[in-house]
Amino acid sequence: MPTLLSVNLNKIALIRNSRGRDYPSIVHFAALVLEAGAAGVTIHPRPDQRHARYADVAALKAVVERFPGAELNIEGYPDRQFLDVVLAARPQQCTLVPDEPGQLTSDHGWNIVRDAARLAPIVAELKAAGIRVSLFVDPDIAQIDAAPATGTDRVELYTEGYAHGYEQGEWLGEWHKHAAAAARARELGLGLNAGHDLNLDNLANFVRIPGIEEVSIGHALTVEALQYGFADVVRRYVAILKAVA
Repeated sequence: MPTLLSVNLNKIALIRNSRGRDYPSIVHFAALVLEAGAAGVTIHPRPDQRHARYADVAALKAVVERFPGAELNIEGYPDRQFLDVVLAARPQQCTLVPDEPGQLTSDHGWNIVRDAARLAPIVAELKAAGIRVSLFVDPDIAQIDAAPATGTDRVELYTEGYAHGYEQGEWLGEWHKHAAAAARARELGLGLNAGHDLNLDNLANFVRIPGIEEVSIGHALTVEALQYGFADVVRRYVAILKAVA
């Protein structure tokens, strides 16, 4: 079965917020990516709501429900406000991420060896509501080994090390590290997701790792859309102006 794509819409929300109105609409772009063949959409609301907002969750859930089989994945740090929003919406998946409140972007996985006892009741609360749970983790065998104690359904491998290595032309070591972590997760019966800085250049090699069920991609996809689609829009504007002249 092929790896599924969940498109992270945070950057669309960031552009929207910069103008103070609902343009571009995150709901519109959610429908656009699902119509284009993505299996789901992801948002990661942070406490300052500088991009995705808690108010976006219910609207996105309604969009996803129009596409049979599509999924909504809500990422975030599991403080009480975040959990209450997720429990009210009941998305198909919730990915728990160990971000500090003001953190620019996710840059490390959970220390599950240390935090398993704290994570377990949170995971249980989400699962009791029928929500699949994934934990954001570094490709570290010790952290993977600790994950089952939390009750989590899946782990999401933090792939920045692989992506950075790919840019430098020295990615094979990181690929093998992620492959070993993935293999251990499967041995333990855990589902397997991956994400962070995956893009059009590095994705194909990465998903040769067996068993990856879902990748979440947002920043790179948005930049690539600007690169490959921007010129076409400029041409459309020019054509309009020439037609009216």
